[in-house]
Amino acid sequence: MCILVNTILNADCLKALPMLQNESVGFILTDPPYITRYRSRDGRVVPNDDNDAWFKPAFAEMYRVLASDSFAVSFYGWPMADRFLQAYRAAGFRVVGHFMFPKTYASNTRFVRYQHEAAFLLAKGDPRPPEKPIGDVIPWKYTGNKLHPTQKPLSVLTPLVETFSAEGDTVLDPFAGSGSTLMAAKSLGRSYIGFELDACYHAIARRRLLT
Repeated sequence: MCILVNTILNADCLKALPMLQNESVGFILTDPPYITRYRSRDGRVVPNDDNDAWFKPAFAEMYRVLASDSFAVSFYGWPMADRFLQAYRAAGFRVVGHFMFPKTYASNTRFVRYQHEAAFLLAKGDPRPPEKPIGDVIPWKYTGNKLHPTQKPLSVLTPLVETFSAEGDTVLDPFAGSGSTLMAAKSLGRSYIGFELDACYHAIARRRLLT
Protein backbone atom coordinates (compact mmCIF):
# COMPACT_ATOMS: atom_id res chain seq x y z
CA MET A 1 0.00 0.00 0.00
CA CYS A 2 1.26 3.47 -0.91
CA ILE A 3 0.36 6.36 1.42
CA LEU A 4 -0.45 9.56 -0.44
CA VAL A 5 0.81 12.90 0.82
CA ASN A 6 -1.46 15.50 2.42
CA THR A 7 -3.12 12.74 4.40
CA ILE A 8 -3.77 11.96 8.04
CA LEU A 9 -4.64 8.35 8.80
CA ASN A 10 -6.44 6.98 11.86
CA ALA A 11 -3.74 4.38 12.44
CA ASP A 12 -1.14 3.03 14.82
CA CYS A 13 2.17 4.44 13.59
CA LEU A 14 3.87 1.06 14.13
CA LYS A 15 1.55 -0.37 11.48
CA ALA A 16 1.49 2.68 9.21
CA LEU A 17 5.17 3.68 9.16
CA PRO A 18 6.27 0.41 7.45
CA MET A 19 4.06 1.42 4.50
CA LEU A 20 6.30 4.44 3.82
CA GLN A 21 9.30 4.01 1.55
CA ASN A 22 12.85 4.42 2.80
CA GLU A 23 13.97 8.06 3.00
CA SER A 24 10.63 9.32 1.67
CA VAL A 25 10.08 12.27 4.03
CA GLY A 26 12.16 15.40 4.39
CA PHE A 27 11.42 16.41 7.98
CA ILE A 28 9.80 14.87 11.06
CA LEU A 29 8.17 16.98 13.76
CA THR A 30 6.36 15.02 16.43
CA ASP A 31 5.04 15.10 19.97
CA PRO A 32 4.99 11.46 21.13
CA PRO A 33 3.50 10.27 24.43
CA TYR A 34 5.75 11.18 27.34
CA ILE A 35 5.13 7.85 29.16
CA THR A 36 3.84 9.70 32.23
CA ARG A 37 0.23 8.42 32.36
CA TYR A 38 -0.88 12.00 31.81
CA ARG A 39 -4.49 12.90 32.50
CA SER A 40 -5.74 16.42 31.86
CA ARG A 41 -7.91 18.30 34.32
CA ASP A 42 -11.00 17.28 32.33
CA GLY A 43 -9.98 13.60 32.30
CA ARG A 44 -8.60 13.26 28.77
CA VAL A 45 -5.65 10.93 28.22
CA VAL A 46 -3.06 10.28 25.51
CA PRO A 47 -3.00 6.84 23.83
CA ASN A 48 0.00 4.65 24.77
CA ASP A 49 1.16 7.08 27.46
CA ASP A 50 1.16 4.17 29.94
CA ASN A 51 3.84 2.00 28.29
CA ASP A 52 7.05 2.18 26.24
CA ALA A 53 6.61 -0.93 24.09
CA TRP A 54 6.19 1.27 20.99
CA PHE A 55 9.10 3.53 21.81
CA LYS A 56 12.22 2.14 20.13
CA PRO A 57 10.39 0.53 17.17
CA ALA A 58 8.70 3.84 16.34
CA PHE A 59 11.92 5.85 16.32
CA ALA A 60 13.69 3.15 14.32
CA GLU A 61 10.98 3.43 11.67
CA MET A 62 11.14 7.23 11.74
CA TYR A 63 14.87 7.03 11.08
CA ARG A 64 14.30 4.67 8.16
CA VAL A 65 11.73 6.86 6.40
CA LEU A 66 13.60 10.16 6.94
CA ALA A 67 15.80 11.27 4.07
CA SER A 68 19.55 11.19 4.56
CA ASP A 69 21.13 14.38 5.88
CA SER A 70 17.83 15.64 7.28
CA PHE A 71 16.39 16.76 10.60
CA ALA A 72 13.74 15.62 13.06
CA VAL A 73 12.35 17.43 16.09
CA SER A 74 10.86 15.42 18.94
CA PHE A 75 9.15 16.85 21.97
CA TYR A 76 9.76 14.82 25.12
CA GLY A 77 8.90 14.65 28.80
CA TRP A 78 11.84 15.38 31.07
CA PRO A 79 11.07 12.58 33.61
CA MET A 80 11.79 10.08 30.81
CA ALA A 81 14.60 12.00 29.09
CA ASP A 82 16.98 9.05 29.41
CA ARG A 83 14.58 6.72 27.59
CA PHE A 84 14.02 9.23 24.80
CA LEU A 85 17.75 9.68 24.31
CA GLN A 86 18.31 5.91 24.30
CA ALA A 87 15.60 5.46 21.65
CA TYR A 88 16.93 8.27 19.43
CA ARG A 89 20.49 6.94 19.55
CA ALA A 90 19.47 3.30 19.10
CA ALA A 91 17.64 4.33 15.92
CA GLY A 92 20.72 6.14 14.59
CA PHE A 93 19.85 9.78 15.27
CA ARG A 94 22.38 12.30 16.57
CA VAL A 95 21.24 14.97 19.01
CA VAL A 96 22.37 18.31 17.53
CA GLY A 97 20.22 20.80 19.41
CA HIS A 98 17.74 21.33 22.22
CA PHE A 99 14.75 23.66 22.38
CA MET A 100 13.12 25.20 25.42
CA PHE A 101 9.64 26.68 25.28
CA PRO A 102 9.00 28.83 28.39
CA LYS A 103 5.39 29.26 29.48
CA THR A 104 3.77 32.13 31.33
CA TYR A 105 1.78 29.62 33.36
CA ALA A 106 2.46 26.35 35.16
CA SER A 107 1.20 23.09 33.66
CA ASN A 108 1.60 21.47 37.08
CA THR A 109 3.01 22.30 40.50
CA ARG A 110 4.68 19.95 42.91
CA PHE A 111 8.34 20.35 43.85
CA VAL A 112 8.54 23.34 41.49
CA ARG A 113 6.19 25.15 39.12
CA TYR A 114 6.56 23.30 35.83
CA GLN A 115 6.60 26.12 33.26
CA HIS A 116 8.31 24.87 30.13
CA GLU A 117 8.17 22.35 27.31
CA ALA A 118 11.24 20.90 25.62
CA ALA A 119 12.26 19.19 22.39
CA PHE A 120 15.39 17.67 20.89
CA LEU A 121 16.71 18.53 17.43
CA LEU A 122 17.88 15.28 15.83
CA ALA A 123 19.94 14.68 12.72
CA LYS A 124 20.16 11.76 10.34
CA GLY A 125 23.53 11.83 8.63
CA ASP A 126 25.15 15.23 8.26
CA PRO A 127 22.58 17.84 7.22
CA ARG A 128 23.64 21.36 6.30
CA PRO A 129 22.97 23.98 8.97
CA PRO A 130 19.93 26.15 8.20
CA GLU A 131 20.58 29.36 6.27
CA LYS A 132 18.79 31.31 9.00
CA PRO A 133 19.19 29.45 12.31
CA ILE A 134 16.54 30.15 14.94
CA GLY A 135 17.08 30.54 18.66
CA ASP A 136 16.71 27.54 20.91
CA VAL A 137 14.35 29.39 23.29
CA ILE A 138 10.92 29.98 21.76
CA PRO A 139 8.08 31.58 23.77
CA TRP A 140 4.99 29.44 24.28
CA LYS A 141 1.46 30.67 23.65
CA TYR A 142 -1.32 28.98 25.59
CA THR A 143 -3.72 27.06 23.34
CA GLY A 144 -6.23 26.21 26.04
CA ASN A 145 -5.75 22.56 25.04
CA LYS A 146 -9.23 22.67 23.59
CA LEU A 147 -8.52 20.24 20.75
CA HIS A 148 -6.11 17.85 22.50
CA PRO A 149 -4.89 17.46 26.10
CA THR A 150 -1.27 18.19 25.06
CA GLN A 151 -1.99 20.55 22.16
CA LYS A 152 1.04 22.44 20.84
CA PRO A 153 0.64 26.01 19.53
CA LEU A 154 1.17 26.69 15.84
CA SER A 155 3.39 29.62 16.83
CA VAL A 156 6.13 27.24 18.03
CA LEU A 157 5.67 24.56 15.36
CA THR A 158 5.66 26.80 12.30
CA PRO A 159 9.22 28.17 12.73
CA LEU A 160 10.50 24.62 13.28
CA VAL A 161 8.96 23.44 10.01
CA GLU A 162 10.16 26.53 8.16
CA THR A 163 13.74 26.26 9.44
CA PHE A 164 14.38 22.53 9.21
CA SER A 165 12.49 21.60 6.03
CA ALA A 166 12.60 22.93 2.49
CA GLU A 167 9.99 23.73 -0.10
CA GLY A 168 8.92 20.48 -1.72
CA ASP A 169 9.63 18.41 1.39
CA THR A 170 7.08 16.11 2.96
CA VAL A 171 6.67 16.66 6.71
CA LEU A 172 5.79 13.62 8.82
CA ASP A 173 4.13 13.47 12.24
CA PRO A 174 3.57 9.87 13.42
CA PHE A 175 1.79 11.08 16.61
CA ALA A 176 -0.34 13.74 15.00
CA GLY A 177 -2.86 14.43 17.77
CA SER A 178 -5.14 17.27 16.64
CA GLY A 179 -2.99 17.88 13.56
CA SER A 180 -1.04 21.00 14.54
CA THR A 181 2.23 19.89 12.92
CA LEU A 182 0.36 19.16 9.71
CA MET A 183 -1.39 22.53 9.89
CA ALA A 184 2.00 24.23 10.20
CA ALA A 185 3.33 22.29 7.21
CA LYS A 186 0.26 23.13 5.15
CA SER A 187 0.54 26.85 5.97
CA LEU A 188 4.10 26.83 4.58
CA GLY A 189 3.23 24.95 1.41
CA ARG A 190 4.85 21.69 2.51
CA SER A 191 3.29 18.32 1.87
CA TYR A 192 2.44 16.33 4.98
CA ILE A 193 1.64 12.86 6.29
CA GLY A 194 0.24 12.17 9.74
CA PHE A 195 -0.89 9.20 11.81
CA GLU A 196 -3.14 9.38 14.86
CA LEU A 197 -4.27 6.36 16.86
CA ASP A 198 -7.25 7.95 18.62
CA ALA A 199 -10.32 8.22 16.37
CA CYS A 200 -11.62 11.35 18.11
CA TYR A 201 -8.38 13.31 17.75
CA HIS A 202 -7.99 12.04 14.18
CA ALA A 203 -11.43 13.43 13.31
CA ILE A 204 -10.51 16.80 14.83
CA ALA A 205 -7.26 16.93 12.85
CA ARG A 206 -8.99 15.95 9.63
CA ARG A 207 -11.59 18.71 10.04
CA ARG A 208 -8.88 21.29 10.68
CA LEU A 209 -6.93 20.28 7.61
CA LEU A 210 -10.02 20.51 5.40
CA THR A 211 -10.75 24.11 6.37
